[in-house]
Amino acid sequence: MSFISALIASFKDDEGQGLAEYALILALIAIVAIIALIFLGGQVSTILSKVGASV
Repeated sequence: MSFISALIASFKDDEGQGLAEYALILALIAIVAIIALIFLGGQVSTILSKVGASV
């Protein structure tokens, strides 16, 4: 059984519903983290550069 067919079977199975919900939550957290890094990346880079220069 390939990964794709196993994934589709888990969506059709009631027991796989919990796994699908956890996967959606994990994907949402990853998207939020990526967006936060995009917006805050410059500020974090500046802070780390200042810390590196002071050492």
